Amino acid sequence: MNRRELAIAFALFLTVIGSGGFIAAYATGGNTLYEGLGLGGAALGLCLAALGWAFWILPAEQVVDEIVTYPSPHDQRVAADLAIERGIEKISRPRLLLAMLGGALACFGAALLVPLRSLGPKLGDTLFHTAWRNGSVVVRDDGTPVKVSDLEVDSALLVFPHDAVEDAASQVTLVRVTESEAPQTHGYIAYSRVCTHAGCPVALYRAPDRQLLCPCHQSLFNVLADGAVVSGPADRALPRLPLVVGDDGVLRATGDFSSPVGPGFWEETGG
Repeated sequence: MNRRELAIAFALFLTVIGSGGFIAAYATGGNTLYEGLGLGGAALGLCLAALGWAFWILPAEQVVDEIVTYPSPHDQRVAADLAIERGIEKISRPRLLLAMLGGALACFGAALLVPLRSLGPKLGDTLFHTAWRNGSVVVRDDGTPVKVSDLEVDSALLVFPHDAVEDAASQVTLVRVTESEAPQTHGYIAYSRVCTHAGCPVALYRAPDRQLLCPCHQSLFNVLADGAVVSGPADRALPRLPLVVGDDGVLRATGDFSSPVGPGFWEETGG
């Protein structure tokens, strides 16, 4: 190697060291100073190597491709063969540099990919299920169970599963209608409190009309028709929570919601 090639090799080595330093700093706690120094050094080394390669390795010459008669004279063909052989020698010379360039690019690429782990774990099916399970006790936001005698007809209450109080995805609006309207649950009906339009809380109960209202965009849902949309921008019914009244008079769920909660774009693609 001549001095110019050594300079390029040093720049590539700087890229490898910088990339490794960044990965090490990231893996050991994410010190931003060391991460910045490592990534900056790697980028600087790669830039210097690219400049050196462009100005020192690649030939700066103008080539004129003349149209000649065929076949060429013997002496021209011999000269052309010699020129090709010399070219092959020149091309094969920077093999070590090419290997170092590949290694530097691989390290730099790894340094760029490592931070992807900070994007967090996969969501999995968390958007499609809530904390409600068969046997979940219906409780208030203070954790006290809801009994069948607690609510008056035409009243509503915010409730959660007993083991996930204040869980946003599991919040439920529990309403009580007359027993003739919901005889199997003594008049209790429960729907997800997360609007299927934009995720706002469906917090208002219009008892005379048996409708739940989302105050954000005025979507209306029919309590007695499985949460069907009455009006507004929502295009999907509110998911209903199946309920049962236990022997002790406490309300319990018999499973998760009838469909994924929240806006359609949360769940339509995943089923």
